Amino acid sequence: MSAEENVALVRRLFEARAQADLDAIDEILAPEFVVHTKLLPGQRSNLSDREAYKRSVAEYSDAFSNVRFLIEDQVAGGDKVVTRFSVSGTHDRREIMGITPTGRERSYMTIVIQRIEGGKIAEEWGVGTSVSELREGWVATWQRQEQERIERERIEQELQVARRIQQASLPKEVPTIKGWQISPFYQPAREVGGDFYDFHLLSEGHVGLVVGDATGKGVPAALVMSSTRSMLRAVARASNSPGEVLEQVNDLLVADIPQNMFVTCFYAILNPKSGRLVYANAGHDLPYLCSQGEEAEELRARGMPLGLMSGMRYEENEITLQAAEATLFYSDGLVEAHDPERVMFGFPRLKALVAKHADEARALGDSLMEELHLFVGEGWEQEDDITLVTLRRSASLS
Repeated sequence: MSAEENVALVRRLFEARAQADLDAIDEILAPEFVVHTKLLPGQRSNLSDREAYKRSVAEYSDAFSNVRFLIEDQVAGGDKVVTRFSVSGTHDRREIMGITPTGRERSYMTIVIQRIEGGKIAEEWGVGTSVSELREGWVATWQRQEQERIERERIEQELQVARRIQQASLPKEVPTIKGWQISPFYQPAREVGGDFYDFHLLSEGHVGLVVGDATGKGVPAALVMSSTRSMLRAVARASNSPGEVLEQVNDLLVADIPQNMFVTCFYAILNPKSGRLVYANAGHDLPYLCSQGEEAEELRARGMPLGLMSGMRYEENEITLQAAEATLFYSDGLVEAHDPERVMFGFPRLKALVAKHADEARALGDSLMEELHLFVGEGWEQEDDITLVTLRRSASLS
C-alpha cells in the first residue's frame, strides 16, 4: 500500500474509534494485531490485544459522550504512520478507571505509531501519556475542578447570606410626607457591597435620611452595614443633631469594626414644615441640591468616615429647600461605573445630568439610570451597588 493509503487507513481507525464502531475496527485491525501500550488496567491478562483494543474503545464510549478525535499531524514512511492527536469527551455516563462521572469535558494528547501489513493495522505503539499517567492527570484535574466547584459554591452561599442581610436592612416603607416626595432607588451588583439607605421618623414630625456605604464586599461588608444602620437608628432617637449622631456612631463602630474597614455616611434631618435640612457628612460622596434652570450645588460638610478613629467631630450645615427643589443622595456605584473603554461615569457628568433633569416630573433616579445605561452600553457588568435617594419638595408651598 502507498503512504497515502496507509494514512487513509489510520484515519478510518480514528473515525471508527470516535463513533465506537467496533465492526469497522474489527475490519481494520489485523487478526494478530499487537498493541505495545497497555490500554486499560487488567485487560492484557485476559484478552488478546485485538479484543482488548475494542474493549477499551467500548468502555471509553460508555463513559464519555461527544467523543472527538482531532489529528494534529501525521507522517507516513514505509509501512508505518505516525500520528499526533488529541482526544476529548464529556465524562457524563459511567465510571472509568475508578473515576466517577463528573459531567465535565476531559481531553488528552498523545502520539501513536501504527504499522500496516497487508492492508491491515498490525501493530501500534503509544508515545506520550500512559494509562497510569492519564488516570493521574484526570484525577488531578478532577480534584482541582472539584475544589474550584466547592469554592464557587462557598462564595455563592456567602453572597446569598450577604444579600439576605442587605435586603433585610433596607427600609420596608418610604415615609409619606405631605408636600414632599422621597424616591429611593437601589440596584445591587452581583458581588454584594455595603450600600444602605434608611429613614428615621423623629420627634416633632422631623425625618432623618441616611445614605451610606461600608467598604468591602460580601458578608463582612453586609454585616458592617447592618450594624451601622442599627446604631444610627438607636442613636438618632435621642438626638436631633446629625453631627452628634455621627460622632456617637463613630465611637461605637471604632471598637467593633474589623481592621481596614470603615463606613462613609451622609445623614440629614428634614423639617417638613419649614423645608430646613440640617446635615453632616462622614466622608461620603457629596449630595447635590438641584433647582430648575440652575447648576447643581454640592452639599458640603467636613467629616472623617465612621470607624477609623474615635473622638471625631462632624461639621453641620443646613439649607432650606424651596418649592420644586430637590436633593440627590447617592453611593459611588453610579459615579464609578465604566463604559467599554474604561472611561468612568464621574462626578462632573453626574452634576451636569442632575441639573439637566432637575425640572422633570419623574423621579430623578430613573432619569439618571437611563443616562447610565446609555453611557455603559450593552453587556455592561455592574461593578458595585447603586443607591440613589431623591428628596423633592412639591411645586406648591401651600
